[in-house]
Amino acid sequence: MSEALVATEIPEAAAPGVSGARQFWRRLRAQRAAVVAAGVVALLVLVALAAPLLTALEGQDPTTYHPSLVDSARGGVPIGSFGGVSGDHWLGVEPQTGRDLFARLVYGARVSLGVALGATAVQVLLGVVVGVAAALGNRWVDQLLSRITDIIVAMPLMIMALALLAIVPENFPRPILVALVIGFVAWGTIGKIARAQTLTLKELDYVAAARLSGWGTWRIARRELLPGLAAPVITYAALMVPANISIEASLSFLGVGVKPPTASWGQMLSSANVWYQAAPQYLLLPAAALFVTVLALTVLGDGVRTALDPRAASRLRVGTGRKREARSEPTGAAEPGPAKEATS
Repeated sequence: MSEALVATEIPEAAAPGVSGARQFWRRLRAQRAAVVAAGVVALLVLVALAAPLLTALEGQDPTTYHPSLVDSARGGVPIGSFGGVSGDHWLGVEPQTGRDLFARLVYGARVSLGVALGATAVQVLLGVVVGVAAALGNRWVDQLLSRITDIIVAMPLMIMALALLAIVPENFPRPILVALVIGFVAWGTIGKIARAQTLTLKELDYVAAARLSGWGTWRIARRELLPGLAAPVITYAALMVPANISIEASLSFLGVGVKPPTASWGQMLSSANVWYQAAPQYLLLPAAALFVTVLALTVLGDGVRTALDPRAASRLRVGTGRKREARSEPTGAAEPGPAKEATS
């Protein structure tokens, strides 16, 4: 009886196990847009990891200057058509410096994706620890941690990041610093989610049974509560990655993020804002890379959310929506009978 009650109260996405993982992958594969987005993200990650190999295949690197490939009389505009595209420079060269655009673009993928994933990891770690501690602590601990979380949520992210990045010494590795700053400033929302979910889970029968059996608070949290937090935390983390990419690009565009000569899509956009007429590819290439990456990660995050919680309709209405509507429509002209309605 108690097992049946627990099964009805625990969301299907929160139940760990092999069967749950199989159901998740089956639901995710049923969403065509999510599958395409996953393929795009996998390709971007592969390009970022293989950046040294790709640039070696081209025979270029992201930091070497080629002054002979730019026209100094015209202010440093690349020589040749399409920004200096050639067999040696597949996407042309950078204005003024002549650095290879393909090399800087693929190395920029490393920085942008690495910063976003690192910041997301810091956000998840801090948010889950603080949220679970607040939900399991006494009234004073809950009040203290909840007020700290409220302060973090209320802080203007960009202003706080600008202030922190401006006071750190220049010799500190900038990509690591940007990831840490974003993570420490923007963990409040996931902390609230973890606290609310923990408060719900700890009232369930199987957690009460573990408490009556003599388990300690942190053993219950590790063995019983954290698996139940996996679905909402993974869902929100998947949606935080594209947001963190945009934040990193914004900080680099404002000049306080990744510094030259390190390649970053946001830093490339910051340098290209005065070349959109003379060398438009210098602006369009990193902008297109950012657009495709953020779009793919957003669609994939929505697909993960829908696969983990099938009761929630997809906000983007992609993948399984048309298939579901087609399945619910009657095949004949006559209205379906009671038996058919019951089966649908």
